Order: sequence, then C-alpha cells, then structure tokens
Amino acid sequence: MNYLLIRHKVADFAKWKPGYDAHGSARTNAGLKEEHLLRNTDDPNEVVLLFSAQNLNKAKQFAASDDLRQRMQQVGVTDKPDIWFLND
Repeated sequence: MNYLLIRHKVADFAKWKPGYDAHGSARTNAGLKEEHLLRNTDDPNEVVLLFSAQNLNKAKQFAASDDLRQRMQQVGVTDKPDIWFLND
C-alpha cells in the first residue's frame, strides 16, 4: 500500500477545515483516501494528514498541482508543507 503524508501549519484550524473538506472530490479523483487527520497537541494549528494512495503517480501529480497549492493558500496554510510518499 502507498501513502501520502502531509504536515503543515494553518492560520486557524476552524477556518481551514471547511475549505479542506470542500476539496474532497479532488482528493478522491487523485485516488486518495483520508486515513487520519491529526493535530499537534502543542500547536492545534499544525495539521498532519495521512492518505492511502491507490496510484502513487496520481498522488504525486496531486501533491504537485497548482490546484492544491492554490487551495492551500485560500484556506490559510501558513508554511511550506512537508510532503512524503510512503509505502509499507
């Protein structure tokens, strides 16, 4: 199984989450399934997302897409995301 792991900080989780949820169809189209959405206990505006990826190439295309970069800006991502592609 392949995975996509993303870590980033947001300005305000309560404002970020609805925008993240609204982008679900783009994640689905990329073959991604959310496995975990986690928040740092010391900084609740730091978010870690783990997705299972049906197709690693599609996941990489999604992670590098202008659509994702624009969405992150719109919903208040405040730092450069850390993105990892993993397998078990």
